[in-house]
Amino acid sequence: MNATMRRRLFALTLVLTFALFVLAFRLAYVQLAIGPELAGRAEDSWRRNVLFQPKRGDIRDRSGIPLAYDVSTPTVVAIPAQIRDAEATADKLSRVLGMNKEDVLRQITRRTMSVYIRPGGRKIDPEKAKEVRNLGLPGIVVTEDSKRYYPFGSLAAHVLGIVGVDGGLTGIERHYDARLRGVAGSIAYLSDARGRKMPHTSETYTPPQDGLHLQLTIDKNIQAFVERELDQAVLEHKPKQAIAIAVDPTNGDVLAMASRPTFEPGRYADYPPEIYNRNLPIWMTYEPGSTFKIITLAAALEEKKVDLKNERFHDPGYVEVAGVRLHCWRKGGHGSQTFLEVIENSCNPGFVALGQRLGKETLFGYIRKFGFGQKTGIDLDGEENGILFPLSRVGPVELATTSFGQGVSVTPIQQVMAVSAAVNGGKLYRPRLAKAWIHPETGETVATNEPVFVRQVISGETSRQIREALENVVAHGTGRNAFVDGYRVGGKTGTAQKAVGGRYAADEHIVSFIGVAPANDPKIVVYVAIDDPEGLQFGGLVAAPVVRNILADALPYLGVEPDYAGQIPKKANPGVYEPPMVEVPDLIGATVDDILEDLNMNFRLARYGSGSTVVDQSPKAGTRVERGSMIRIFLADT
Repeated sequence: MNATMRRRLFALTLVLTFALFVLAFRLAYVQLAIGPELAGRAEDSWRRNVLFQPKRGDIRDRSGIPLAYDVSTPTVVAIPAQIRDAEATADKLSRVLGMNKEDVLRQITRRTMSVYIRPGGRKIDPEKAKEVRNLGLPGIVVTEDSKRYYPFGSLAAHVLGIVGVDGGLTGIERHYDARLRGVAGSIAYLSDARGRKMPHTSETYTPPQDGLHLQLTIDKNIQAFVERELDQAVLEHKPKQAIAIAVDPTNGDVLAMASRPTFEPGRYADYPPEIYNRNLPIWMTYEPGSTFKIITLAAALEEKKVDLKNERFHDPGYVEVAGVRLHCWRKGGHGSQTFLEVIENSCNPGFVALGQRLGKETLFGYIRKFGFGQKTGIDLDGEENGILFPLSRVGPVELATTSFGQGVSVTPIQQVMAVSAAVNGGKLYRPRLAKAWIHPETGETVATNEPVFVRQVISGETSRQIREALENVVAHGTGRNAFVDGYRVGGKTGTAQKAVGGRYAADEHIVSFIGVAPANDPKIVVYVAIDDPEGLQFGGLVAAPVVRNILADALPYLGVEPDYAGQIPKKANPGVYEPPMVEVPDLIGATVDDILEDLNMNFRLARYGSGSTVVDQSPKAGTRVERGSMIRIFLADT
């Protein structure tokens, strides 16, 4: 072998040795350095996860009564790797689920381990689940899922909201979705390319974490009182819409909130979106009318611009402001009256005088302090701000109209919180719906939402004078129809023209009443607004009786004792017949046949429920009401 050949062999040996060294180094690097990472990647590619949905947290009232909770319900799941004939499977499955065949086929042929058949396969009834099982389709299984159940139907529908396949969509369900929904669990295992479990491998189970239970400030019984009376008002007056809110003025707790038209959350798809998507008490804006006069009164008293009992005002029926004549609701006016009577009579010219004494800077300063023109911060989505005149655009006419509630746009929740501040000692609170969060397993309270004090708006003395004035409105003035015998009720009527197409409609009004009780120590504030009722459109005639009926049930329920001695006697309305007061008898335990004859002509009777025996009544036995008033009896078989 010549030298050239030896050099070539040597070079080749060196190359091969180096190559082997590189390969050995690479093998060692792969095995030792990045081996675990590569193994992890491979395992991830083989790993399959079957998710287990957690149970959504309950929503309960302030006493712990469930208003919404999950119940088990069947759901159809496809495992694409195990499906033998996708076309035939889609055809058969679509017929049972009432879905389009192409939609089913698209879902069951996805490159994924498992897929929920949506929407027709999610949360189906047991009979349909049985049909799916009987098909015996490979790769199609029926598993247990959860469905939201609302035991009281439409009660508090807009507050609770609705739940879709991906979580809360409206109301409390949406606002607190992250806490209510919980965390999904899973079973993880290794599988081959066809989705079959690999032999000699184990499963890893991660249990789901159920959502927290939410306790609301809502009181189920007060909510029922409110909704019952709203339904009656809709039946009697046939309005376009109706709104009611009840709050505890001492801390901002929302005790009840409702609107009409309403819906059933468990069947929301059967209703137009404009019904379930809009929560009118926080979303609707409108001119409040005379209920807003409480704010003007508060500002005037706090700034010592008026002496209610000793100062008089003459009302000729109108007032001239910058060449514009603004009328009182009473033709010919109220004549000479004290400013307390101005409030009792809801006299527009008298409130214009108060607004002029305050001036625009001061009046609008108080309006903003009371929370108007800004969101209250209630724990619901979709709240509106309302509309106020920019101060630069407030002239003499705008100042005058604002003083009696025209030209300013508010939401119902703003109105009720502002009046609550006016009567509770001057403290403005943020409205609160969520009270506490409860662990689903231990039942322990894990978090609380404390009342939020926003600001001191007026003094306690001013607040006392407002309460006294509002009690006189109910006993002597336009709020007579809210009078509840034995209970010190204060309040204010409101009748406001609706703006339609940029102009005030001559025959369309939003009529309202806000009631406070007991007037000397408020425990509840109730606001009712009725949009465009048929017939006479006055807050004192339409909305005040609704508030009266709510308070007549709510006050005894809250444990408020009657105060006949402290109550301001109801003043007779001249020229108007007012029936005498009679005591409501105890009807519980009696049958309908027994009581129809005994009631004679003293009362009218309204029956609710089925059965023959009275299990509850409203008003309660012993309550004094006007003769001819309605008694509602609730029937059941005992």
